[in-house]
Amino acid sequence: MASFNEEDDALLEELGVEVETKKDANRTPREERIIAGFEEIQRFVEQNGRAPQHGEDRDIFERLYAVRLNRLRDLADCRAVLEIRDHQGLLAGAEPAPASISDDLDDDELLAQLGVDATAPTDITELRHVRSAAEKRAAEEIANREKCEDFDNFKPLFEQVQKELSVGLRQTRRFERKSEIAPGRFYILGGQKAYVAATEEPFTNEHGNIDARLRVIFDNGTESNLLMRSLQKALQQDPAGRRIIEPSAGPLFADQNEEGDEASGIIYVVRSKSNHPAVAAHRDVLHKIGVTGGNVARRIANARLDPTFLMAEVEIVATYELYNINRTRLENLIHRIFGAARLNIEIKDRFGQPVIPREWFLVPLFVIDEAVKRIKDGTISGYTYDPKTASLM
Repeated sequence: MASFNEEDDALLEELGVEVETKKDANRTPREERIIAGFEEIQRFVEQNGRAPQHGEDRDIFERLYAVRLNRLRDLADCRAVLEIRDHQGLLAGAEPAPASISDDLDDDELLAQLGVDATAPTDITELRHVRSAAEKRAAEEIANREKCEDFDNFKPLFEQVQKELSVGLRQTRRFERKSEIAPGRFYILGGQKAYVAATEEPFTNEHGNIDARLRVIFDNGTESNLLMRSLQKALQQDPAGRRIIEPSAGPLFADQNEEGDEASGIIYVVRSKSNHPAVAAHRDVLHKIGVTGGNVARRIANARLDPTFLMAEVEIVATYELYNINRTRLENLIHRIFGAARLNIEIKDRFGQPVIPREWFLVPLFVIDEAVKRIKDGTISGYTYDPKTASLM
């Protein structure tokens, strides 16, 4: 049975809290290196959703992880050390290494190319990341930045993007192999926002691939003339490399989604049928504004038993279907906008316990419509509802 500490650590990891790993004093240095190498493979699986694979079209590090995983599966002493840590079931798989992985190399030759001592096939603890000359050039390009003399022209763009990220109008996505680099778009590299300000005429590089020289501006006031392929590779290899989705990449609120949009949920506005004096006196302007990922009718089916709905039936007065947006952030944004008009009321639940609902606001429906439109077109930033004028200010 796991100890309480182990259970706590597992729960923290599920919640996204980084847990400091304590080294076992009884482990040998070799076992520590075996575990560290296996954890690198596990991180790859978490980021890519699959085990590393062999193949000449694969990244050099993925091929290295694939070779390493095969060795770990084959060695009984390694399996004994790792089985308790194998929550992804990686040791149970058995993808055979192909006879020809790249350029007709066999496994030992590939290992030697990757920096592994092929004369000691049972030793998996000396793997080294060996970069090709092209990868080194790409890394040098990323590092070779200079001051952006006209950064004042770009600073407002970065500020606007940050605002749109904060309110949920934009989101970030992992930069994958199929992701593209395009002028006018934003990315995150090395923890900094990067803006592709311009691109030169495309050309065919030495490998027969289309490439182009870019002008990339970073939010710290520097810039770099990167090759498109170099930027792509850097974003792919950066564990935190992201692309920032355009606000126009699919409707935020629409009756139908476009191809590629991810349905996220529905904003619903309901009116209470409660006979509570505070409700009855303001029924026409008292609305609950919520966000749900499911069916609204099911959400309100048991309203009379739910203190969130004031322990009474409700009627739906408006819904807005939304796509490609974080529901929690959107709900927080709505509550910030209308915070000054939140209804202060205490309701007792079925067991007589007091509950203070947080999603009821004294605001006319036409103002809610305006707020939704401003969220959609990106002009909501800085606005709040003024109860005195019954308008967004």
